[in-house]
Amino acid sequence: MMIDEEIARIRAHRNNIHRYRRLLKTKLSDVERQFIERRLSEESSALAALTSRTFPIAFTVPQFPSTQGAAGASS
Repeated sequence: MMIDEEIARIRAHRNNIHRYRRLLKTKLSDVERQFIERRLSEESSALAALTSRTFPIAFTVPQFPSTQGAAGASS
């Protein structure tokens, strides 16, 4: 699949997630709320899977030594 299509699918999932979050802030019946919460969970899972496939490289923040450790090492 082309990257443009993947990005469009990511955008669609994000839009659905935002819509469901907005709906959860409104007055809903218990059945409606359960349905929307389930759809929100499904959309979130689909988004996570799609983004991990589309952008498989994970960036990590390097762990820097604490300032105390660095100061103690230079003494």
